Amino acid sequence: MRSVVPVWILTIIGVVAVGVFVSAPSYLVFLPVVLGAALVVTFGIQLIVPVRKGFVNRVSASLGGAVLILALATVVLGPLAFAASARI
Repeated sequence: MRSVVPVWILTIIGVVAVGVFVSAPSYLVFLPVVLGAALVVTFGIQLIVPVRKGFVNRVSASLGGAVLILALATVVLGPLAFAASARI
């Protein structure tokens, strides 16, 4: 679990950074970038961990949690992105 939680925390930081620093119509463009970063960080952390047993479980937990966090972020930021891109 020590190698899983840092990925979740970095995903939350990435989502907050997208919400703060990216313009609203581009929210849904940058959320997959956060997922890609989570994937790279996951494999980087797993390469550092000396324990081989449970590799698939740790990677699945890391990326599964990141996907859930990004799904919640999409529920929040998605309507904002569509509202900002709607032209009245």
